[in-house]
Formats: sequence, C-alpha cells, structure tokens
Amino acid sequence: MHKITPFLWFDTQAEEAMHFYASIFKNAKIGTISRYGDTGPGPKGSVMVASFELDGQPFKALNGGPHFKFNEAVSFMVNCEDQAEIDRLWEQLSEGGQTSQCGWLKDKFGVSWQIVPSVLVELISDPDPAKSNRVMEAILKMTKLDIATLKQAHAG
Repeated sequence: MHKITPFLWFDTQAEEAMHFYASIFKNAKIGTISRYGDTGPGPKGSVMVASFELDGQPFKALNGGPHFKFNEAVSFMVNCEDQAEIDRLWEQLSEGGQTSQCGWLKDKFGVSWQIVPSVLVELISDPDPAKSNRVMEAILKMTKLDIATLKQAHAG
C-alpha cells in the first residue's frame, strides 16, 4: 500500500474519469467503487469513491459535488520515454480539454497534466548554464514538448 494517494474531487464524473484514465495509460487497473447509501450526501446508489491505478500509482476519485474545481496549482507530471509516447498521451489527454505551453494541458475534467520527456531533467539541469538556458528557451516556445528540438537546443 502506498503511503500517499492522490484523491481527486469531481462533481459527478469520478467513474467516467477513472475509465478515461485507465483507457489511456497502458499499466492501469480499475479498483473498487463505493456507492452512496441512505445517509448520502450523494444520491443513493451513485458512485461515491472510485479507486484505480495508473502505472503503479494509486488514485481515488470522489463524486463530491460542484463545490471545488481543479486548477493548475496541482498537476500530474508524466515522464515519457520517447516522442511517440509524448504524442499519444498529449493527444488522448487533451481531447476535449485545453493545451497550454511548456508541455502542460488540462483534460476534459479540468485536471492538469505535464507531459514531459524523461530526458528533460538531464537537459535542463546541465552544469553548463548556456546549455540549460537554451533548453529553457526552447521549452518556453513550445506547447507539446519535442525531444529532438530540446536535444538540438542543448547541443547548441
């Protein structure tokens, strides 16, 4: 059992979100679904909490009503091994949502994601400030990140 589990508050879309995310990530598992009973506060029989796992990371999704909305203050960063993975996740997660700059997007539920290449940490933290600055300049010009362009900026 993981000590820390992201707990996402949805209005009424917890089960839909769980299935959406599980359809996108290759190593996903659908877990248990708890339903509201006679005491509510949601309608009896409706989904209260849905549990799922994405690439070994457990998540909980709550149907808690319209009181809270997602924003960019919290996001999920996905480290991608190659451009094909970046392209696939970018396309699938942004469908019905919004893309932003620097590899950020919001999915159709308003959850923020950062779709980044695994090599980014190495490129951006190069001890040579000229190299890391060129990489940062390249990132700031992009929406979806492009590994070849980042490596080219790093090389100079």
